[in-house]
Amino acid sequence: MGRKVPMTQGEAEREAGRGDVVGASPEGEPGTGVVVAFGRQLKLLRTRAGLDRAEFGRRTGYAPQSVASFEQGRRIPPPRFIDRADEVLGAGGVLTALKEEVARAQYPAFFRDAARLEAEAVALHAYASQAIPGLLQTEEYARSVFGMRRPLLEEETVEQRVAARLARQDIFSRKPMPTLSFVVEESILRRPIGGSAVLRGQLEHLMLVAPRRNVEVQVMPNDRTDHCGLAGPFTLIETRDERRMAYVEVQRDSRLHTDRATVREIEEQYGILRAQALTPSDSLAFIEDLLGVE
Repeated sequence: MGRKVPMTQGEAEREAGRGDVVGASPEGEPGTGVVVAFGRQLKLLRTRAGLDRAEFGRRTGYAPQSVASFEQGRRIPPPRFIDRADEVLGAGGVLTALKEEVARAQYPAFFRDAARLEAEAVALHAYASQAIPGLLQTEEYARSVFGMRRPLLEEETVEQRVAARLARQDIFSRKPMPTLSFVVEESILRRPIGGSAVLRGQLEHLMLVAPRRNVEVQVMPNDRTDHCGLAGPFTLIETRDERRMAYVEVQRDSRLHTDRATVREIEEQYGILRAQALTPSDSLAFIEDLLGVE
């Protein structure tokens, strides 16, 4: 059986990803997790160095209010601050050693297991029926997606999520190259999320990403009479140690299936979806037609 992905702050110590947004609020209850532990360590090192927040902020390039937020675990410090703080305080790598763990706290709790596994993937295959897959989104498209969430997200949370989503796209340039494929519904390519200019920029971005040697993008046309993906979107992940999993998310309720029988069923669905969709070359031509490229 698939297991329910926990939605606790403890997941912050196991998630994956990174961002660089000042003032981002950590997921979960303030006062817990690796972000607070980092803040306490930061304050201890600062006071031991004999620096008040104003002077320390001046040396690191941050306002005293930001320093206070970092120390109190109310905001996630960006990597550049951690590097500078370690240097100014002569911490000898004590703070930078926590940099990746601190940055991982920026993901929503329901996505953390998937983000961690995505970072380890040697192969990833996604079917999208609601929006462009996060790994393929432009900054403007991602900002529009998060901006439309209800209940509304705080502006700083939107920026945090956008930075985290863009950071995940390092997977495209990772060595060795992972195998990546996507099946995307035609309706998504026509839906002007963020406006026509944002959509056009997104389609142009797809045309740049799709021809990469380790990437395949396929379009599922609206007029297909056979369609085996009506149960909704999913992502298949294979890691370096040959673990194969399926991640399914609906309304912020996510499941990470690890049992072989369930994963095999979803893999079968994906194989049929790829056969039913346009070929990668025909899909690229389809996107070109949407853009009016001659």
